[in-house]
Amino acid sequence: MKIGFIGLGAMGRPMVEHLIKAGHELHVWSRRPVSTDLAIASGATRHESPQALARDCPIVCTNVFADADVEGVALGEGGLIHGLPHGGLHIDFSTISPSCARRIAARYRERGIDFVDAPVSGGSAGAQAASLAIMWGGSAALEPTLEQIFGVIGKRWVRVGEAGAGQVAKACNQMVMVAAIEACAEAAHLADAAGVDFAKVRQAMMGGSGASRVLEVFGGRMAERDFQAGVMSRLHQKDFGLLLGEAVKLGVPLPVASSVCQQLNAAQARGQGERDTSCLLRVLEVADTEFSTGEEVQ
Repeated sequence: MKIGFIGLGAMGRPMVEHLIKAGHELHVWSRRPVSTDLAIASGATRHESPQALARDCPIVCTNVFADADVEGVALGEGGLIHGLPHGGLHIDFSTISPSCARRIAARYRERGIDFVDAPVSGGSAGAQAASLAIMWGGSAALEPTLEQIFGVIGKRWVRVGEAGAGQVAKACNQMVMVAAIEACAEAAHLADAAGVDFAKVRQAMMGGSGASRVLEVFGGRMAERDFQAGVMSRLHQKDFGLLLGEAVKLGVPLPVASSVCQQLNAAQARGQGERDTSCLLRVLEVADTEFSTGEEVQ
């Protein structure tokens, strides 16, 4: 298929590479043309604007940062809505708010254009390995077309409901995952305070009912004190800001998520935003040190 792609960062770049290798014809655009160089070298075609790209591609995928980015690319001046034909399709792999996804879908619907929100889980490692989990919202009739793309970049995809439902699923995924990371951090902090090696504690837990993928991966980074690799904590902070904003609109209490969000905020305040979310352990350690000494620790 002829596919347009916008958003060639750590996630988007390998997704484009997989699609090219699978035989699809890729067309790309970026605010910074240099970001498209690797895709061009692999055989993609560069365009001057989202609108120009959409005029040449009936299917366009995006993987950008936040609500404003997706809305700007989709609906702004020179955006996709001005180039996609009747019956065109915009697949958004970004993590945005459900309300934003629904707004875009409604605007497209007026012009006979389909919108699918398809946030992914698995991080850059999952993108590179083509093993992403995809949770999507949109018309069920689109599934045969979507499978030709999802099957190249992911290992599991589930239709959750209509447009916006994919983002609800992603919000739920992030709540459970990052709450578990915070629980690992607190377990590591407790073990250290008790004078017990957390690496051994984690090894024991992996054979018990507390075992999980989060304990294996993020707990492992805490045990090794390797806070550099993985998912930047500022991205999880962004996700929690989105989901708590939706919770306010819906009047839904999320006490655990709210507490975890404050820990993510503290990580940013401590300059840990570019570090892996396992740095939540450092947030606890720094707070403990400041409480006991009365001195601010950077």
